[in-house]
Order: sequence, then C-alpha cells, then structure tokens
Amino acid sequence: MKTSFDNEKYLKIQSERIKERIAQFGDKLYLEFGGKLFDDNHASRVLPGFKPDSKLQMLMQLSDCAEIVFVISALDIEKNKTRSDLGITYNEDVLRLRDEFEKIGLYVSSVVITHYNGQSSADGYKQRLERLGIKVYKHYTIEGYPNNVALIDSDEGFGKNDYVATTRPLVVVTAPGPGSGKMAVCLSQLYHENKRGVKAGYAKFETFPVWNLPLKHPLNMAYEAATADLNDVNMIDPFHLETYGEIAVNYNRDIEIFPVLNAIFEGIYGESPYKSPTDMGVNMIGFCMDDEEGCCNAAHDEIVRRYYYALCDLATKGNSENEVNKIALIMKQAKLGTDYRKTTVAAAERKKESGVASAAIELKDGTIITSRASSLLGSSASLILNATKHLAGIPHTAKLIPEALIAPIQKTKVEYLHGRNPRLHADEVLVALSLLSNTDENCRNALAQLPKLNGCQMHSTVMLSDVDQKIFKRLGVGLTCDPIKK
Repeated sequence: MKTSFDNEKYLKIQSERIKERIAQFGDKLYLEFGGKLFDDNHASRVLPGFKPDSKLQMLMQLSDCAEIVFVISALDIEKNKTRSDLGITYNEDVLRLRDEFEKIGLYVSSVVITHYNGQSSADGYKQRLERLGIKVYKHYTIEGYPNNVALIDSDEGFGKNDYVATTRPLVVVTAPGPGSGKMAVCLSQLYHENKRGVKAGYAKFETFPVWNLPLKHPLNMAYEAATADLNDVNMIDPFHLETYGEIAVNYNRDIEIFPVLNAIFEGIYGESPYKSPTDMGVNMIGFCMDDEEGCCNAAHDEIVRRYYYALCDLATKGNSENEVNKIALIMKQAKLGTDYRKTTVAAAERKKESGVASAAIELKDGTIITSRASSLLGSSASLILNATKHLAGIPHTAKLIPEALIAPIQKTKVEYLHGRNPRLHADEVLVALSLLSNTDENCRNALAQLPKLNGCQMHSTVMLSDVDQKIFKRLGVGLTCDPIKK
C-alpha cells in the first residue's frame, strides 16, 4: 500500500498544461471536466498517492483565472436522478458542490439547465436557484444533435440557447454526473463567443483512459471495468494514428463523435484546431507514476472489486447481466481471478472453517485479520473489534464489550423495535465502544485505531446491510461482498 503516484508533480504539470491550452486560443478556454472534481475515489484507488481532491487542488492553483459553470439536464431533474455513491439527487448535488467550491475560494458563476423543453420541474428548479442568487441559463434540445451539423451550427440550433455570461479566461464546465450535456454547453458557448468576436477554445479533461499508456494497460482496463454500465470501450485513436503515426488511447464515444465535432469546429472557426480526439485532451496523469508496478497492482484489485460490485447489483437491483459479463471478460484478459484479492480468500477460508458468515480485512502492513458471525455480533462488527485490538496491541482474547452490555441492546432491537437480527451492527459496536471508552483504557485505545483502517481492503462472504456498508465507507475501507444475502 505504498505510494505509487507523485501527487505534487501532478498538481504542477497539470495546471501548467491547462495554462498552455488557454494561451493557445488567446481569449478564453472552455474546459469540459469529466469525472469528479473531488471525491474521485476511483483514481485514488488505482493510483496510490493520488488524493481524491487532487483535481480540485489543481484548480486552486488556477483560481485567479478560473470560474466554474455547473451543467444539469432537465431530464435528470424531471427523473430526480440520484448519485448512487452519495444517495442524493443531482439537484441537491449541484448545490452541495457549489457550496464546497465556494468554501475554498473557487468562483462558481452559474448553472446551465440543458435538454430544456419546457419541463415544469426544470422551471421550478430554476426559480429555486434564482432565489438563492444563482444565475441560471437554459439550453434547448436540438433535433438531430449531434449529427445535424447544419442545424446545430445556426441561429436555430446553438443560437437559440442562452448565452452564458462569463468573465474569466478559464471556464470549467462540470456536472454532477454523466450525460448532463457538458460538451454541448462548451460548443454552444464557442458559437456565441465567435458571434461576439471573442476567440474562445475548447479542451477536454478526462482522467481515464490514460492516453499515453497501452490499450490493455491495467489502469485503462480498470477504467473499462468502472464504466461497464455505460458500455464505454477503450480504443486506439485512429485519427491520432493517421495524423501523427503515434498510438494513443481514447474511448469509443469521443472517437465516434470526433468527425461531428470537427465539422462544428470548422463551422465556428473556419478550420478545426484539432486533428484527433486525443488532441482535445489535457490529461497529464500518465506522466506522474513513481511506481508503475504498484499502480498496476492497484488497478488489478480495482477490476476484481468492480466485478463484486456488479454481482451484488445484479442480485439486489436486478441489473442486466451484461455488466457482470463485461467485467468477467476484462478479468480474463488481465488473467485475474477473484482470488487476486487476498481478503476474498481469507474470508472464504474462515467461512469454511466456521460454517457461518465471515469477513476479512488486509491492514496496511499486509496483515490479514478475519472474523465470523456469532450470536452476539455480525461478522463486520466483529471484524472492527478484531482489527482495532490487533492495531492497539490488545490480546485477541480480551473482551472489549461485555456480554452484559450487549444483551439489553439486542432486547431493544428485537422486542421493542421488532427487528429480526439481534446481532450488533458495526455502528452499534462503535457506539458501545465510545460509551465504554470513558472508563476502559482498552476501548479508548481500540477507538483510536480507527483512522488506520483508511485505505485497507475488506471482503465479506455475505452482503452487508446498508448501515454496515456506510460505516466502512466512512472509515475509508475498500469493501467487497459475495452476492449472498444473509
């Protein structure tokens, strides 16, 4: 679990690269920001040393010349689309992100509602934002987008959209999730800026796939596994190969739309500034690995993790098997099995030995700690106790929480709250430890070890409750589960 990625180097050369691209166009650059500006946990998992907020910190270095425009689709507003990782709607996430950015000094200038077609829910959301003092613009659905270039590049296409007033040379266009219409907003702005005599440019910032690594590099394969539900496919950029004779990796959607983008650029500028989809990008992440082998190992672990996620989603949400099958194929190409995750093997062995639900966690020094379910505690709750005792140097035989304290909690759960599972969950164990820590030194020392679980890997032989999953997520533990209900 050593650091394999030079985060400081990344912050420096990435901000320099964006400044170069601003200078290339002269007056203004619209930068489409793919992925997450912060909470980028996928990148931090596959690039040990990459901070989840690295892209945000990089933007902080450009804060004097940058402003942020949020994009949200009227279709997503209407559907109350939710971020699966946070459990909040895109509507709320825009406000959350705006608050977070402004807290650290980044300027958020406006929100653009795309795919607008008179939806009352979008009108209501617009009014809500305006009451909060936020500028809101509307961009309309264009028939035949993106292929009807003649209509798009006209007063009846981009020309119908509201012009988004901006004041700084770098405009970062971002969204709470994919499919929001970020690229269309950037292109629409280029059209309007050109009408006003402003020389504006467009660039794209995507962390993955990494363009200057091989097509089947583990980092790029891990990206395919992470986006299996979107059907993204990594490909050699044929335009880049033809123009420069160099191999670069991009993904299917950008490659498929590039001829259309080229035609739109030509309509706006008279000629296109780019010869390939890869040319549009500014990503420098591939130049910042200190230990490529460490990144490859982390990426392999991520592929297996994504496979378990897909299996559990199939079992609980009834998702299509296509996602599972696609990741299984990626695992085969990478010559990986589920036993690549050490915790998977350890948890399975403990279950075989005990005959009940079990769990295992790999600590940062490589030590594997296991647990099993008992009549008092679930396997995940037991694992927290076992791991913190080990880290605190407390004998395994020591009982941190007396059975006399557990029994009344179980009685409340079953008799008064009508629960079916009397075993304590992870949150209940942590509350009990907290209460006991006032008088018990062992409990106090065990609680103090919790920060050391951040970044550790864990596997459970059964799917954990939402409560337990949230606890491990807050602790920063990389959890996977077998697709078996308790």
